[in-house]
Amino acid sequence: MDIELGSVEAMVFDVDGTLIDSAYQHTLAWARAFADVGVQVPSWWIHRHVGMGGDHLVEAVAGEDVEQRLGDRVRELESGRYQDLIDEVRPFPAAKELLATCRAAGLRVILASSAKGEELEHYLGLLDARQRAHDWTSAPDVENTKPDPDLIEVALEKAGTCAAVMVGDAVWDVVAATRAGIPSLGLLTGGVGTCELEEAGAVAVFESLEELQGSLEASLLPSLTLSMRSS
Repeated sequence: MDIELGSVEAMVFDVDGTLIDSAYQHTLAWARAFADVGVQVPSWWIHRHVGMGGDHLVEAVAGEDVEQRLGDRVRELESGRYQDLIDEVRPFPAAKELLATCRAAGLRVILASSAKGEELEHYLGLLDARQRAHDWTSAPDVENTKPDPDLIEVALEKAGTCAAVMVGDAVWDVVAATRAGIPSLGLLTGGVGTCELEEAGAVAVFESLEELQGSLEASLLPSLTLSMRSS
């Protein structure tokens, strides 16, 4: 599938690690939650899966047995552990301006997050997103979160168009976007490397929101043709 970004009508943004600097707080919260139930999972392995919804993460990092025995308890504990840390997280400096730039350019701006509903509400306040985004979706809106495409598909419904591009920091954002049939732009803001994002299918990778913002303002991106593999 080929799509010119100049014909795109909507930008779908991941939130954690993309607009909000929270990837490492999530890593710590999951590590503590696993420790609370006596399961040791290396933090580096957890970090590689941050951005994946909690409905998938426990099994992905600790195995099917832990998921079956303790999955719901670990998710419950992680929620509490993250609430202990949530006041530490902040938007990336360019996040608000980038959302405003996209909206001012006439693009529909939709947030698509695997976060729990109360977490997303907190982020909406931090980002002043009620004034900058047209709509948003989070984990309670779907049965399966990233890397399944459900959240992206809901976001596209809210946008009222499939002519959209996903912006995310995790491999799981890229995979979910591909499965939903749209291209994605990767960011290094969550600590995932350029090669990993490109191998997952990102059509371009930016070091920061500032770099992406600069490209948009310079009208570089609309001239690119973004190619993605068929899902």
